Amino acid sequence: MPSYTDPLQLYSSVSQGLARSSNGFLRRQLNLLEAPANAAGLANITDIDPNEVDPETLGISRDGVESIWEATTALYQSGTQPAVTLCIRKQGKLLMHRAIGHAALPESGDAESAATAGSRIRLDTPVCIFSASKAVTGALIHKLVEDGEISLSDPVSFYRPEFAERGKGDITIHQILSHRGGIPGLPAHEPVETLYDDERVWRLLCEAKPIAVDGGKLAYHAITGGFVLAKVLEKVTGNSIQNYLDTHLRKPLGMKYFQYGLAEEFRDKGAVNVAAGPSTPFPLSLVVKRALGASFKEAARISNGEPWHNAVVPAGNIYSTAEETSRFFQMLLQGGRWNGQQVLSERSVQRLTEEVGTCSIDRTMLIPMRYSAGLMLGADPVGLFGPFSKQAFGHIGLINKFCWADPQRNISVSLLTTGLSLVSHHLLPLGLILKRINSVCERNDQR
Repeated sequence: MPSYTDPLQLYSSVSQGLARSSNGFLRRQLNLLEAPANAAGLANITDIDPNEVDPETLGISRDGVESIWEATTALYQSGTQPAVTLCIRKQGKLLMHRAIGHAALPESGDAESAATAGSRIRLDTPVCIFSASKAVTGALIHKLVEDGEISLSDPVSFYRPEFAERGKGDITIHQILSHRGGIPGLPAHEPVETLYDDERVWRLLCEAKPIAVDGGKLAYHAITGGFVLAKVLEKVTGNSIQNYLDTHLRKPLGMKYFQYGLAEEFRDKGAVNVAAGPSTPFPLSLVVKRALGASFKEAARISNGEPWHNAVVPAGNIYSTAEETSRFFQMLLQGGRWNGQQVLSERSVQRLTEEVGTCSIDRTMLIPMRYSAGLMLGADPVGLFGPFSKQAFGHIGLINKFCWADPQRNISVSLLTTGLSLVSHHLLPLGLILKRINSVCERNDQR
């Protein structure tokens, strides 16, 4: 048996074996992984931004940066992620901005075919950030408050009286933002394609019987909350949420993508999502179905189709790059400022990021969670955004996408992937990336 001095070497050997014995996607992805690894390394499917700063000017060693990238490469080599893009800002500077893998995979699984133009992931490739979209939609709602258009303590029915059906008259905008609105999912019998019809979704939500109306039950609203918030926004502004996003965030931040759905002019650039890894075992499969209203395989299928690209799903279909998403969280980290412009007021950022309630068991995801009115929050000793991340705020997207800012470390991070899997051998390098980012970028109180 060979000896391994590096745990990632052992992991790489094990994951390659698992990929060979797992589903068709993993075996096909393995073929694509082995060819570049055995030939000229991974350089031909790696994109590195030449504008990365010298890490030593930020008090970070080059070895530290490379250790983060080593774990990121291992995540790609797990065979579960066709593409991985990573952007880290430290003190507002571009510490890391890199991509590895394929935006789309050929059906043959042939590495030579994968090298054709357009299949390689680029720094500029837009990726669907799925539920991380909630952070952006939440920021828009807080902008409405800032402009005096609404109050978070107002009932939704104050603006949309039809929402009051079946005892929902007192459910507030704040409760919807913080996943305490009592309407965590659409009816189980509804097809996923219902999401393309926002009027039908709205009727279903108005007719829904809530699990609670007093904000006392925490249950992640994977899709539903976004539609409710959009209906309120559109009522008070007389404008679409897409246009509101464009005016108040996308243009001020200088974004190219950063919209709900994917504009037709960018369709040939978008990364393809793939359901990868072993099937989600029971009872976790029920948790996934309850949260998403679909399996990972169904989610991948619909997210690659034209109807999804055309749709506005406020809780789940913003397309962005890792750099653009990091830019958004950097703006929040800087108290709402970007390039000298106050995009959101400091008070809006404070309302968006401050904790609501305490850490509680989420009835949808069945794990302890901390939320603000729009974001997921980190935790000590271990949280969603790595070890000792209690001050971090951000959001995950369909399990394997992590976007956040951490005031203690003065970092904004976006880790975007295109493989949809829950329980698989990719979890070790995924967790290692978070650990190494937080270790390399030390907290202020550790210095």
